[in-house]
Amino acid sequence: MQLKVYQDDAINDLLEKAKKLLNMADGKKLVFKAPTGSGKTIMMAEFIKQLVDDKGVKQPLSFIWAAPKKLHIQSKEKLDDYYEKSRSLECSYFEDLSDKKINENEILFFNWSSVNKKGTNTIVKENEQEFYLSKVLERTREEGRKIILIIDEVHYSAGQMDKTEKSAALQLRKEIEPCLTIEVSATPILAGDYEVSVQTEEVKKEAMIKKSLVLNPNFFNVFKDGKIKTELGEKKLEKDSEEMVINEALNKRKELIKSYQKEGVEVNPLVLIQLPDRKAQREDELKDKVIKILKDKFNISTEKGNNKLAIWLSGEHINKADVEKNSSEVEVLLFKQAIALGWDCPRAQVMALFREWHSPVFSIQTVGRIMRMPEPDRGKYYNEEILNYAYIYTNINDIVIDKDVAPGYVSFLTSKRQADYKDINLLSYYSKRHREKTRLSPRFIEIFLVQAKMDSLKSKIDKTAKKVDIKIISDYKANDIDTLAGSKIVGDKSITVSDSDLQKLFDYFVRNSLRHFYPEDRSVNRVKESIYKFFEKDLKMDYSEKWEEIVRIVLGEDNIQHFVNVLDKAQIEYKNETEIREGELTKLENWNVPEILSFGSDYTEDDKKRVIMKPFYVNYLSGLEKSFADLLDKSGKVEWWFKNGDRDATFFAVPYDGNKTPFYVDFIVKFKDGRVGLFDPHSTHLADFGSKSDGLQRYIKDENKKGKELLGGIVANTDERNYNGRWVYFAEKSAEFKKGEFKNWKDVEF
Repeated sequence: MQLKVYQDDAINDLLEKAKKLLNMADGKKLVFKAPTGSGKTIMMAEFIKQLVDDKGVKQPLSFIWAAPKKLHIQSKEKLDDYYEKSRSLECSYFEDLSDKKINENEILFFNWSSVNKKGTNTIVKENEQEFYLSKVLERTREEGRKIILIIDEVHYSAGQMDKTEKSAALQLRKEIEPCLTIEVSATPILAGDYEVSVQTEEVKKEAMIKKSLVLNPNFFNVFKDGKIKTELGEKKLEKDSEEMVINEALNKRKELIKSYQKEGVEVNPLVLIQLPDRKAQREDELKDKVIKILKDKFNISTEKGNNKLAIWLSGEHINKADVEKNSSEVEVLLFKQAIALGWDCPRAQVMALFREWHSPVFSIQTVGRIMRMPEPDRGKYYNEEILNYAYIYTNINDIVIDKDVAPGYVSFLTSKRQADYKDINLLSYYSKRHREKTRLSPRFIEIFLVQAKMDSLKSKIDKTAKKVDIKIISDYKANDIDTLAGSKIVGDKSITVSDSDLQKLFDYFVRNSLRHFYPEDRSVNRVKESIYKFFEKDLKMDYSEKWEEIVRIVLGEDNIQHFVNVLDKAQIEYKNETEIREGELTKLENWNVPEILSFGSDYTEDDKKRVIMKPFYVNYLSGLEKSFADLLDKSGKVEWWFKNGDRDATFFAVPYDGNKTPFYVDFIVKFKDGRVGLFDPHSTHLADFGSKSDGLQRYIKDENKKGKELLGGIVANTDERNYNGRWVYFAEKSAEFKKGEFKNWKDVEF
């Protein structure tokens, strides 16, 4: 699996802080906070692997992974898959433990409520066989191993404890007494000695989650006193409002299907209908009503030959198998929140909630089910902008967005591009995230294979090599193999390396071969992948079946230098290529004003006539911006104008700063004579004035040579305090700019 940039960074941070805490007194705590959809489980899996492989961690480790409800089962299955090839860690349930203890590099998975049920739970209840948790922990410690406790989805415990009880997290720590506790959640509940956080914006940059969640699009929503009031929740719509909510959700699903078809992507978007958790007559009546509406009005049911409805309720599972798959025929899933804890279904994109729901508070656990993108490995958002958002329809009023949801992530103000818009097809630019120069990406594998072919590596190596002979000093001892790291071994004697030492020697060889990069674990693994791929492709040897033979060939006395040579040349080529790509911007050939934009509580509506997006929501960053917008809206020469944003490929940008940085120009203006204006109200005293101005003018000049009709520049007002002076824009080279003078500026004549 290729980890995302933010995942790599978080794992590095976790590793560094965990190692520090392990060197302190026992009982320390590390908090890992990451938003839903960011891949917390995968990050933890890789972190644990790197921790046990780290040569700086001297003490042997055992692990306990505790989670609420049945989430520990899901987590174990994910980690089993992750470690399938490397076998670096063993994942076990309590009954799977051998010798009634947790072995080194073994992870014990269980439900954390177990520790609170001493009288009945088989894991904690004492028995004659002495096979219960406290005894297992005792045996594990007797063998000199430290125990690390991982508490997954720790926030769930907050609502599950009695007033007199401590939180489940504290109870677990007390019972297990780990050397280190790691809390994992989107919303941790306790402070730690160290914290590692992944920000929502970082996850969005990698297109792992939706850009935002849009609440009741097509309906009028207002934000007042910290609450959202929506037209769908008004009393005048109370009659059959459940049917209206369902109708809107299913109509959005139809729109999404058309856009997925345009993208050529096989995703069948899923509508989630969430019922209240309470068990009462009203909730049962609501369930029956929803099922009847779906069948009678929309031909969606659980019946054979239809199978478009799935039900996931306590004691009632219908059509649930494979519902998570993008190609599943299920169109609607009826469920409850408690059942869905930790459930992943990336194709879920629309959610319907009703007034009878238990709370008007939207927490991350509510909206998290529809945050994920259906193709997380894609690495970028879709061209069809509608697909990059999730949608919530509800007749609940006075909605509150919980603080655990990233500010602005739930958008309830929706603006649409006007129907008479005609494409302007501008060349735009945006930053493409590259790996750090110190790390090897999957591209290194391709470079290594090309270099191996250029060096005729296949024909040079001796494929019959079976022994690895090492010249050693006379007092060398076999059990001191760890001292080989970074050492030059010389001498007259030789030994035959045992199978148990072969892995360490191979690791040392790979680490020492990384002359041009720091030998951190990700780069080490990338080199191993390259070597394995060479044997698989050129010599038809699968490392999962012939790993030992492959390693002995690589480390063979007559072969090792050939591999060193290829690895060295491949690293130099990779380094050169990375440095060239690091400063590149990505082009978007035909940028147009987005069809739809959504905004949160930090935006307000401004009544403007000539804007292309309506309603017009804005958060002016300066009085200069606002005054220029007023000027545009009054002009009889302007057909329409667009207030640009400043992120990714959604918004328009030109290159500046040596073509390394995107400049998101504030206003795109379409004139009635066909010209397009690019204007940016920008204070003349800012340090980036010259570079941005030159970048914009260069772009306008280059595009006009291709037949475009563009004009524009940095905009100012000669009255820099009250903006009552002359409006001007700068279209010269920055070398011609003189601060405080506007003689060579052009008048804004619209």
